[in-house]
Formats: sequence, C-alpha cells, structure tokens
Amino acid sequence: MSFTQRNVDARSVVGRGGGSRNRRIEKARDPRKALTRLYAYLRPYRAKLLLVVFLVVAYTLLSLAGPYLMGQAIDRFIGGADKTGLVRTAILMLASYLGYLLFQVLANRLMAWIAQYALKDLRQALFKHLQTLSMEFFDKHSAGGLMSRLTSDIDAINQAISQNAVAMVASLLQMVGILIMMVVLNPSLALFTLLVVPLMFAFTRFIASYTAKGYRDLQTNLGALNAVTEETFSGQKVVKAFQRNESVIEQFNEKNEAVYKAGVYANSYALLLLPVTMVLGNFFVAVLAGGGAWLALRGLVSIGEIATFINYGQNFVSPLRKIANLYNSVQAALAGAERVFEIIDTAPEPEDVAEPLPFEDVKGDVSFSHVTFGYDPKHPVIKDFNLDVKAGQTIALVGPTGAGKTTITNLLTRFYEIQQGEITIDGKDIYKLRKSDLRRQLGLVLQDTFMFAESVLENIRFGRLEASDAECEAAALQTEADPFIRRFPAGYQTQLMERASNISLGQRQLLSITRAILADPKILILDEATSSVDTRTEARIQAALLKLMKGRTSFVIAHRLSTIRDADLVVVINRGEIVETGTHDELLASKGFYHHLYVSQFKGQEI
Repeated sequence: MSFTQRNVDARSVVGRGGGSRNRRIEKARDPRKALTRLYAYLRPYRAKLLLVVFLVVAYTLLSLAGPYLMGQAIDRFIGGADKTGLVRTAILMLASYLGYLLFQVLANRLMAWIAQYALKDLRQALFKHLQTLSMEFFDKHSAGGLMSRLTSDIDAINQAISQNAVAMVASLLQMVGILIMMVVLNPSLALFTLLVVPLMFAFTRFIASYTAKGYRDLQTNLGALNAVTEETFSGQKVVKAFQRNESVIEQFNEKNEAVYKAGVYANSYALLLLPVTMVLGNFFVAVLAGGGAWLALRGLVSIGEIATFINYGQNFVSPLRKIANLYNSVQAALAGAERVFEIIDTAPEPEDVAEPLPFEDVKGDVSFSHVTFGYDPKHPVIKDFNLDVKAGQTIALVGPTGAGKTTITNLLTRFYEIQQGEITIDGKDIYKLRKSDLRRQLGLVLQDTFMFAESVLENIRFGRLEASDAECEAAALQTEADPFIRRFPAGYQTQLMERASNISLGQRQLLSITRAILADPKILILDEATSSVDTRTEARIQAALLKLMKGRTSFVIAHRLSTIRDADLVVVINRGEIVETGTHDELLASKGFYHHLYVSQFKGQEI
C-alpha cells in the first residue's frame, strides 16, 4: 500500500491504530542464525567493537592483577619487611583497580553508543519493510503484535547488547583468566578447583533453568493481565453502561492471582541463586584453604600463593552469578531478534511490472472482466464478476453483510491481487500500472475513519501533502466542516488526541471526507462513508458529496436510501455474484432481491 501513511507520494489515506502487549520470554529457535544477523547491524561499527573488546580484555586482566600482586606482597615484602617494595606493590594494586574501573566505564559507554546506533538502523529497517507489505499481511497480524516487534522485542535486544553483552563476555573472560592464573601459579593447588568448579556450574545451571521457566510463566501471565487492563480501560464506557464493574474486577483478580503465583515461583528460585552461589563460593574458598594448608605443610606452596588462590576463588563466584542472571536476558534478546527478522523476511507486496504503462489524463472508465478472488484461494469470495462502469457514473454496491462489496473495492485499489480475470481503467490493466500511479487516482473514505494525533489542518493535508493551508480550508468549506473547525479554540491548529477522541464520530467522518476531496481523485470509493454521521449532518454533506462525485467515477457502498437513490446504477451483490442491476426505481419495481433488502431495511421511508 502506498497511501500517505505509508508513502508520502500518495493522495488519499486509510489509517489503522494499535497498541502493544507484553511478550513472554522465549528461547530462540536458531540462536546462532539470530546472532549472525544481529551482527550484520553491528558490522558498520566493527572498529569501535574491536576497541570495546580491547577494553574488556584490558580490565579483565587488571582484575586478575590485584590478587596476584597481593600474593607477591605477602611472599616477597611482608616477610622480608621490605617497606619500599610493599608501598610500590600497594600503589600498583591501587592503579590496577582504578584502571579496571576506568576501562570498564569506557567499554560500557562505548558499547551503549554502538548499540543505540545499530538498533536505530534495525528499527528503521523494520519500519521501512513494514511499509512494503501488503494489506493481506496487516489483516492477518494484529497491530499490537506488530507494535511489540518495534518496542518490546527491540528493547530486549537493546538490553542485551548495550548492557548485558559486555558483562557476560567480561564474566566469561574473568572466569577463564582465573582458572589459567591458578594453573600457571601452582598446578598442584589448581587441581583442587576440579573438585568444586564443576559442582558450581551444575548447581547454577540447575537453578537457572527453574528461574528461566518461572520468568517465562511470569511474562506470559503479565501479558494476559495487561491485556485485560488495556481492554477494560478502552471499553470503560461499555463496562459502565452494562454495569459490568464487578465482572471485570473478578477477571482482573483472576489474572492478578496468576501473576502473583508465577512471581512467587520465579523470584523464589531467583533469590535462591545468590545464597547458593555464596555457599558454593565459601566452599570453594574452604577447599582452597584446606588444600593449600596441606600443600604448605609439605613445602609445595607459599602463604602468598594460598592468599592469591583464596582471592581468586572469591572472585570466581561473582561472574558465575552474573552469567546465570544474564542468561534469560540474552535468550529473550535472541528470541526477539528472530521475531523482528521474521517480519523483515516476509515477502513484500508484489512489485510493479518491469515496464509499467503510463497513467495520465485518466477518464475513469472501469471494467471488471470475469474476476474471481478469495482470501483463501480454495474458497472464492468473488466469483466470475463482470461489471462495466462508464466515466463519471455513480455505482451503488448493495448487498447483505459478507456479500463481497468491500472486497470489490479492495481489488480495485490492489490491496489484494485477483486470482482470475482482469480489471481495467480506461482500458489499461491495473496490474500493468504502477501502484503509486493507480492509487493516486483513487479517493477512499471508509466507515472506520482514522485521524492522526496531529492538528486538524495536518489531518486534512494528509490527502495531498503539497496542498496549501488555503486549499485545505477550501476543501473543508465544501464538506461544511469549516464551521465546526473554526469553533474549536485553536481552529485548524487544534491538536487531535489519540484516535481523535476529543471530537465526535460525525466530525471525524467529515474530516475524512474533506481529506478525500482535497486529494481530488478521478475515482472515488465511499465505503459506508456516511454511516457514522447523523441524519442532519448527512444532509449538510450530501450536496458536497454529489458535487465531488460529479464528473468522477464513484463506487458507493451504503445502506442510506438517499445515496442509493441518486446512483446512476445500483449493483446488487449476493455471495460474491451480481444478482441484479438497475436504477433504484427499476429495482424496486422488479420486486426482486433489492426490493427484499429495501423492505427489510428501509421500510417506512419515502422513496
């Protein structure tokens, strides 16, 4: 679709709104592939990434220097009462700790900068690709689900890259570095780590698996709770009108109880991780102290080496706990990345033909020839549809709900592609035209109007972005929207709230029609365009609509008798097929399907 909310080159507009819902934490199906594709967005900043790696390695090495220097001070300077050497070693230890802090701050800040730029590119790529997707895609995916890709999924990736990635890499390097230093300093004493380190990993992994399950359930229940809350707030008028306050409170309490139970479960295991790792850490220190003492009595290890090992043992626990805590975050980020790339990998709307036909000086002759279409190809909604419309004619499409009236206009606008047949405008197959050229000649006004959170003037200008203020106001005069607009405190500069909740349904519809008038299309599609407007307001805009439709080919889907009566041709559709055609009076006189619709829907009104 290339209307203005998706492409600034268009004239007429149909909008959709949506919100976001919480997403459950889940594992990526292919973590390596997700990581590889994420790196593609980090690759432009690889020089800075190398600098981050250097800083991480540097501060990891500095974190290993402190315990080593302490052991050297005990063995070489304290026992020998070498004050100068002791002071020099103390200064080196202080410098190593300050260097560790400085390099860590620089690495985290630089990684945060890289992450924001990379994620800006990812958000832009995702949003840009969404604008290329077909209406079929948007009809099959909820607005909330798509919003979650741009918000919660990207936020999970941001959390992992900007904060947790550096911490996890540093923790792994620190653990490996500690084990290497132990082996280098004293292989005999390092053997005692084999008794404890595998046990630490096993316990940590065991608890982390239960923590992950708990938080997945917690996120799922939180999503359900937020859904109930959002729907209750959005439908507050309905809740109060039908006195369902107690019902929604009961529903909320049920979801809230589920969140409570999942939260207790998740946090119980999460809080268990700290004391368990502390006990394991103390056990590690006890083993090293005991083993060191046994080796010291045999002259195989010095007191300073024992102190160094004990210090390393204490430092080994912290990165292990960090990795366990960050595991869920990384999994959520990779799962979020997969969800984002799933959208990016969705095939875009079919491209224009290689050599599109020119589409200028449009008259408005429209022809449907043996058109067959189904949202599911196995179940056609439109069957062998044939209709010839002359330029300037007003065609009323009439039929029961689900007959296929709106589908016909969706095919004309190429929101959907037909399976069989041909649709032409001025004898040119619309599938051999550029979509932007085609849709620039179509003015579309829907029953479900959408206004953007912009000024009234800008909402009107959405019909034709290059229009001047005067042209926008002139269009409003034609629809008689100008009087109520000027009654607003800020007039045309009045800011509309989300979903234009600060103006009435009728006013929104008038602005939507004004937007279509400003677009000045050759072919006009009114899909229940006046259904939200009261009878008095409809009377005011009817004359403007008739002026607008004069000289233009117009397709009108409406149940209002006045609109149908003024049509040049009424096309009665049932189950995707034309069952009757003629003028309003002719069809009433024939006492066929249209007459039955009239009697059931408009009985008692003047013909």
